[in-house]
Amino acid sequence: MPFDLHDTIAALSSPPGPAQRGIVRISGSAIRDALNELFRPNDPPLWETTRLPQRHPGSFWLDDIQRWMPVDVFLWPTQRSYTGQPMAEVHTCGSPPLLEAILAAIYAAGVRPARGGEFTLRSFLAGKVDLLQAEAVLGVIDADDQVQLNAALQQLAGGISGDINMVREDLLSLLADLEAGLDFVEEDIEFVDNREILARLTSAEARITSLLEQAVDRMRSTGTARVVLAGRPNVGKSTLFNALLGRGAALVSEIAGTTRDYLAADVNWHGRPIELLDTAGWEQQSEGPLQAALALREDQLQRADLIIWCITADELPNPLTGEADCGNARSLTVLTKCDLANTTGPATALRVSAVTGAGLEELTAAVAAELSQDSAAPQQLLGTTGARCRDSLHGAVESLQRAREVAELSAGDELLSIEIRVALEELGKVSGAVYTDDILDRIFSKFCIGK
Repeated sequence: MPFDLHDTIAALSSPPGPAQRGIVRISGSAIRDALNELFRPNDPPLWETTRLPQRHPGSFWLDDIQRWMPVDVFLWPTQRSYTGQPMAEVHTCGSPPLLEAILAAIYAAGVRPARGGEFTLRSFLAGKVDLLQAEAVLGVIDADDQVQLNAALQQLAGGISGDINMVREDLLSLLADLEAGLDFVEEDIEFVDNREILARLTSAEARITSLLEQAVDRMRSTGTARVVLAGRPNVGKSTLFNALLGRGAALVSEIAGTTRDYLAADVNWHGRPIELLDTAGWEQQSEGPLQAALALREDQLQRADLIIWCITADELPNPLTGEADCGNARSLTVLTKCDLANTTGPATALRVSAVTGAGLEELTAAVAAELSQDSAAPQQLLGTTGARCRDSLHGAVESLQRAREVAELSAGDELLSIEIRVALEELGKVSGAVYTDDILDRIFSKFCIGK
């Protein structure tokens, strides 16, 4: 993406499609020329005499249909706008043909169509937001649930940026002390003793390690939890799957082993988005077509966030938890077919009936409660940010570990300063204080046009 900040750009900023209101956003130094050509305010415009943000009701000339249309123009005439440039928004009714005609008139006046994410890119390059906050703008737009939205809003508010900047300031202060000492090495003046150096390095390393662990955790999940139904053949997994969905998605039969391939469906239980999967029954046979089904089941169990073990009274206690390799997934035990007589089970088992619906609400609540433990701690970091920042945070931690080793060995402040500088550069990549065109292109190309 070429970073030409001198062009004036415009794009539809509101969602596409019919709506009560549509917004066209413009940013750049030629805004006033375009408005003077196309916009007729009801009152004399103030943009030539004031630097304050303004709202002007008026009419906009649409050459395509040869008529004036009523609009409101909001103008930020100085660099105090979102983009750090003069910026305007044209607000009118959200008719797609009308908005297209407004854009066509603006483009004909010499304004260039904006690329995806170009408004936020200009905001970043102007120092209005850092790279973490720029990614959070996209995170707010793309959030699928409250957990993702809260993480995006926390990141947008500068939560993690503040943490990163505090660590950077502490390391810069330490680096200044070390390099001041190097200037007076012949006078044997010590600006900071070794114990303080180790304490400050250890503190910085611990804070960055915490952010690194969060980055890894956020990468493991897209926000949608994977919940897998597992159990012996003919224990009612597919019937339970259908009951939980409220429709007949899975083929059911009294013949054991009807399910061969796995089935997946998206549900939302108590505000938590979930991918629910029905897998092949647990049995030792592994030849013929069943072998592939069992391999798929093993893969789903390994990738599960939570496993619902389905059992019946005649196979208690449940033997499967000892046989299955389920990675780090937690599990719930469900006693199916509780509408039948003489069904008893362990106190920890949830009793459900897919036929009568008994226990289904309790099961969905238990699943949501179990999964909520993953997000009990407030998250400051988006998954996309975690993926981008992981290597840089890891590099910063490694540099500080080497710096501690240098300090413990008293190997010299020169080597210590080098490692701290490397850590600072890695942290700069996280916040955007250090960046390349490739990094910016990769991040802002994910944005829709108009943001």
